[in-house]
Amino acid sequence: MSQTDTNSTLRRLRNRYRLVVMNDDTYEEVVTFKLSRLSVYVALSTIFVLLTGLTVALIVFTPLKLYIPGYGDANASRELRELKMRTDSLETTMKYKDQYLQGVKSVLQGDATIKLDTTLLDIPVPEKIDD
Repeated sequence: MSQTDTNSTLRRLRNRYRLVVMNDDTYEEVVTFKLSRLSVYVALSTIFVLLTGLTVALIVFTPLKLYIPGYGDANASRELRELKMRTDSLETTMKYKDQYLQGVKSVLQGDATIKLDTTLLDIPVPEKIDD
């Protein structure tokens, strides 16, 4: 039974049909095409593959790829990381400078009390060399 189904399917795909384009006013045949289901399928598949290929080529080889999320330029992402690191280090440096200037300002105004370190240092005694 599968043998007859396969044969009938292939026969239907290969059957020839005529597509006629006629002028509606004069009933004159303008164009005639002899087609089969297989040729129509192959033509539509080819057109689909070509359009898909052209779309992919247009995106890959033009600056349109920059508009796709996550598909940025490798150099731009590297530069962005470097700028982020520099910005973080500049923020840290600015914070330390602000703390230093605030300390100098409080000392100059006399607001800060100087805390003396009263802890004793454990300084080792140097050994004496006896002759």
